[in-house]
Amino acid sequence: MRKQRETYTSPLDALVAVSKQLSLYESRRGMDSETFYDRYQKGLADDEAESVEWANAYQHYVALHQQLENQLRVAA
Repeated sequence: MRKQRETYTSPLDALVAVSKQLSLYESRRGMDSETFYDRYQKGLADDEAESVEWANAYQHYVALHQQLENQLRVAA
């Protein structure tokens, strides 16, 4: 299966999209992303493709969130 690559015009648009993606994973697994990622990092989650994608999406979310925080701090 070929993955599609999305391009966003701003970090905020990307953050919204990743947040929606995380929400889908959370609904399917009945667990919030932070808890899942902690378990994944500790080796307590499976290594199925969806888990790897979820972990990557969460890492992307954290990076985008930090980027936006930094931009807001500079602007303030």
